[in-house]
Amino acid sequence: MNTRILGKDGLEVSAVGLGCMGFTQSYPPYPERKDAINTIRKAVDLGVTFFDTAEVYSYGKNEDLVGEALQPVRDKVVIATKFGYDLSETPDLSTSARPVALSSRPEIIRKAVEGSLRRLRTDHIDLYYQHRVDPNVPIEIVAETVGEFIKEGKVLHWGLSEAAPATVRRAHAVCPLTAVQSEYSLWYRKPEAELLPMLEELGIGFVPFSPLGKAMLTGRFNKNTKFYATDFRSAIPRFQGDNFEHNMELVEYVECLAKQKRTTPARVAIGWLLAQKAWIVPIPGTKRIERIEENIGGADIQFTEAELSDIRRHLDNIEVMGGRYPEDQEKMTGL
Repeated sequence: MNTRILGKDGLEVSAVGLGCMGFTQSYPPYPERKDAINTIRKAVDLGVTFFDTAEVYSYGKNEDLVGEALQPVRDKVVIATKFGYDLSETPDLSTSARPVALSSRPEIIRKAVEGSLRRLRTDHIDLYYQHRVDPNVPIEIVAETVGEFIKEGKVLHWGLSEAAPATVRRAHAVCPLTAVQSEYSLWYRKPEAELLPMLEELGIGFVPFSPLGKAMLTGRFNKNTKFYATDFRSAIPRFQGDNFEHNMELVEYVECLAKQKRTTPARVAIGWLLAQKAWIVPIPGTKRIERIEENIGGADIQFTEAELSDIRRHLDNIEVMGGRYPEDQEKMTGL
């Protein structure tokens, strides 16, 4: 697979990465641990070198899984993880769905770094994101704290997730950012307005999560699809009732594009993202090897300028209904 560069400090990663959250949370059923490890290692064999996890995913269990899977090839891959929550009182997953509190206090970040290094079975984190902006801790303090870890060699590069453009600019002025991670896809294009132009100005890479619209853009669903209560999508307004039925218009359009390009909807969606900027690296999540093979094939899809202009005209005329998060979580994003 071709590679891309994130940030001015030259972090080289595969053009398509792998979001690992779904192996342990949000999208059941979950694979057996040995099967998940085999899938992640197969992704490496297929050319994926960029893997995304977070401390809060299953309260450390996701990092532990990723760490074991990638330990044999640690020097060949880039591992991104995230801090930003106080896990000192971790809920019992079997009895509680109570969310943990946001916290980017320096002492909490220090504890998070040490825990992530241990679970990931490594002596350094390649790319370390603040998962969500903590309104109680100035971003300058966060940047200074992470800068200390960079000096210590425990963190090589850092970034922000779901941060507003003004916050990104302030953080970058203190400790230069390598990447910003936020949702971006054919059905969520808000970053185009302010975030992407600013990232281009500052030389910061962009890592879109949910590039397939939480699988909406793969063509797997229809108007009659129902999601189990344990599936994160069941709580997202875009996947509910009339919103869901209305949003099938975009799905049908992507399916039409796929037929024109003689490929799959997923590859169209990923190829479109890659065509936007040379410093964009999507991280689709999946638990299945065949989906990884399909997703990385998106890097081979080419669009002409005329095709991209036509796609943009169509997208501008398709309204996507409903929020992308439950209301309480939407408030935690900066976009």
